[in-house]
Amino acid sequence: MSDLAPDLSEPISAAMPQRHPTLQARVAWGSRVVTIGGNAPVRVQSMTNTDTVDVIGTAIQVKELAQAGSELVRITVNTPEAAQAVPAIREQLDRMGVDVPLVGDFHYNGHTLLTEYPECAIALSKYRINPGNVGKGDKRDRQFAQMIDVAVRHGKAVRIGVNWGSLDQELLAALMDENARRPVPWEARQVMYQALVQSALQSANWAEELGLPAGQIIISCKVSGVQDLVTVYRALADRCRYPLHLGLTEAGMGTKGTVASSVALGLLLQQGIGDTIRVSLTPQPGESRTQEVVVALEVLQALGLRSFNPSVTACPGCGRTTSTTFQELAKQIDDHLRAMMPVWRERYPGVEAMKVAVMGCIVNGPGESKHADIGISLPGTGESPAAPVFIDGQKAMTLRGEGIAEEFHRIVESYIERRFGAITDAHRSPIADR
Repeated sequence: MSDLAPDLSEPISAAMPQRHPTLQARVAWGSRVVTIGGNAPVRVQSMTNTDTVDVIGTAIQVKELAQAGSELVRITVNTPEAAQAVPAIREQLDRMGVDVPLVGDFHYNGHTLLTEYPECAIALSKYRINPGNVGKGDKRDRQFAQMIDVAVRHGKAVRIGVNWGSLDQELLAALMDENARRPVPWEARQVMYQALVQSALQSANWAEELGLPAGQIIISCKVSGVQDLVTVYRALADRCRYPLHLGLTEAGMGTKGTVASSVALGLLLQQGIGDTIRVSLTPQPGESRTQEVVVALEVLQALGLRSFNPSVTACPGCGRTTSTTFQELAKQIDDHLRAMMPVWRERYPGVEAMKVAVMGCIVNGPGESKHADIGISLPGTGESPAAPVFIDGQKAMTLRGEGIAEEFHRIVESYIERRFGAITDAHRSPIADR
């Protein structure tokens, strides 16, 4: 054997992230408790873009985001009118049976709004505080302390959310001066990294001194560059055990925002860094705000960290598949699965982990279909009009004719009911059946 031959005598380990150990925060509303950090799954959150004063409009968007899979929803609280609207939004959500915890986003005047509108402080489950926007000099210390005091009194979690677009300028100037005195000064970007991390950790430590439990503090340091985000969060993970909120700020819209966020979050999550995520997408004209939630769910599912929807494997198509039949069927199945998931999650526990394959020709079709829970291999160009269906790795039948798509759709639904309905029945107590 050549010295250059690979050594395959040992098994190749599967790549799975090892979570960075953190404390665990609890964000609650009523009986709904969302844990963040520790052994909790990586959580998904989002933010409304409605005027918070519009109670009905905001409540409807919160409901849409929650139904899409957002486990926390943040709303802007920037004026007295917005603060007064928060309890009404919470009440409207409760009436609709939506118990998703609300996070209040505060800048500049949060100390005033939280103290002057106690019902707002109670209706929110978590506060986001930006250390760069709580005031300057003595005011900063006093106003930050006021906000933490409210959180302590009401038992709320707090995210210390630093953003390099609104970084504490006094801290940054002090660090720049310190850097200028070094024999070999750091690069300006390295000073910025230090300022971000120091602002977050100093604020968190001070919040602890003011009485906020360490486990109720979540940290974020948001930047708009992928490599910058990875660098800053690696530094945070090395220096603290607070749960970490990941997000690429001002990621952009469309493909650019989706790709940049997915790459940044994927790199960090693969290293075990991150306890809750938000994908900050600028919606395309007419696009639903829920798209950012869809992307976040797909990132976690692609990494194998969580399962939210049945996975549909479909080939991209090539010269063997000039027909669009398999593309249309793949989209139909994927859309139907997503639309039915809110009902199926309740009715068929475990269905979100199902794998479906919709393949376009004989090259990879049968193999991929065998690896899925249920799959179909459609005929490619010039192949006989027959589509074998595989269920649990075994060929179950062959579909022919014009109604292949509709028939396979019914087979998928029947499979879900038979497999996952049986799980439900096995766990149902005899008393529940009476």
